[in-house]
Amino acid sequence: MPKGTRRLTLTALLAAAALGIFALEAQLPAPVPIPGVKLGLANAVTLFAMRALGRKEAGAVLTVRVLLGALFAASPSTLLYSACGGLLAYAAMCLLTAVIPEKRLWAVSALAAVAHNAGQLLACLLVVRTPGVLAYGPILAVSGIITGVFTGLCAQYLLQRLRKTGLIK
Repeated sequence: MPKGTRRLTLTALLAAAALGIFALEAQLPAPVPIPGVKLGLANAVTLFAMRALGRKEAGAVLTVRVLLGALFAASPSTLLYSACGGLLAYAAMCLLTAVIPEKRLWAVSALAAVAHNAGQLLACLLVVRTPGVLAYGPILAVSGIITGVFTGLCAQYLLQRLRKTGLIK
């Protein structure tokens, strides 16, 4: 299979996996009784794509997940919050993967999760126009760090295992 076709196929598979994980996670009960707090496992797929394929492909995975996830959720607010959070998380991943080694991918993920939460808070601020929502920031930051470390470790483990098998470089 030509290299470009292999890359496109892997990008499409990762987008489908991210969307599937997003949909599955939406059906699960919240891990804690705090609105907006979830694991965000689909972000592990985006981070994996960034390390394994590159920024462009990771951006495609994220875009497909956000757009189709909002379509399946049938909620314009899902699109707004996911897009704002995803855009800031993606920007953080782009900057941080360039300077933080792969063995510290969990740190990239934790910081990207905090950026994601910041993007969602900004979207919420635009919608409700009440600065009081920013008081929710510290709670989201702590949950973002915890869940980000977990999803980052998942992406890191997957990268290590697939490199050993030779499926990715």
